[in-house]
Amino acid sequence: MSERFAKKWETRREEQPFTERIKEAVRPPGPLRPRLDFAVRRIELQVQKLDQATERFSQRDKTIFARIVDAYTKHDTARANVFANELAEIRKMERLIINARLALEQIVLRLRTVSELGDVVSTLGPAVGVLRTVRAGLVSVFPEAENELGEIGNLLSGIMIEAGQGSGMTLNFDAVNEDAQKILTEAATVAEQKIKEKFPELPPGISGVPTSVGEKAPTETS
Repeated sequence: MSERFAKKWETRREEQPFTERIKEAVRPPGPLRPRLDFAVRRIELQVQKLDQATERFSQRDKTIFARIVDAYTKHDTARANVFANELAEIRKMERLIINARLALEQIVLRLRTVSELGDVVSTLGPAVGVLRTVRAGLVSVFPEAENELGEIGNLLSGIMIEAGQGSGMTLNFDAVNEDAQKILTEAATVAEQKIKEKFPELPPGISGVPTSVGEKAPTETS
């Protein structure tokens, strides 16, 4: 890590020239490390909110599942199938949220490593890509996270640009996209397994919710 970049990474405000402080009063970038730590804390807050959302969906899942079982035991297959299709939609949303949470968790782990190693540019590129994908996926399921994730992405992008200027590093966009996709794929794989472990299967004979919630539930036919 170059001396110039090291100073940019950890410079304290009182060490900066007066003219630089005036510039920061207009557009205060601040040292990179505290800004990165701030971004990480904001991501962790979103992870907590996704955990709360997952719990709400889980309670809804249990309620609907109980109704399916009740209808099935009463031999009311038509009613059971209606609830089964509703449960399929609930589990799709649960899967999206669990997937997003796992992806954000991976970003946090990588950014924590950045704060120790200073490997900023090569790590923030994939992180920003993952944030954008997660944000897009949550728009219809968890819209309150959209603005916050967008702001975090912009913050990380700014840090990445300044880090690149300070260190002389440039982004390899092919590697960045590949790394981001790898994070998302790993998160999706783990999310699928968690869904299978967490939610019970329907009684035999009920259409609507396969174990893999990524499949579309069939609609009832007359």
